[in-house]
Amino acid sequence: MTQEKIDRINELYRKSKAEGLTEAEMSEQALLRKEFVASVKANLRSQLNNIDMVNEDGSVENLGEKYGKQTRTS
Repeated sequence: MTQEKIDRINELYRKSKAEGLTEAEMSEQALLRKEFVASVKANLRSQLNNIDMVNEDGSVENLGEKYGKQTRTS
């Protein structure tokens, strides 16, 4: 997600509070929000898949390899 898209989301939000949005702007806003949420989920999933846990016996276990690495897009 680029900074320009984030700025556009914020611009549409401010406009919706001030004067309202047209149908085209509402659908653009919904599409941008959906893309933003998908980006946040993908980033979080990537971070969680790279967590290493040190077990009591000193071995290191990658939790992403054990539980994660899902490519689901929901």
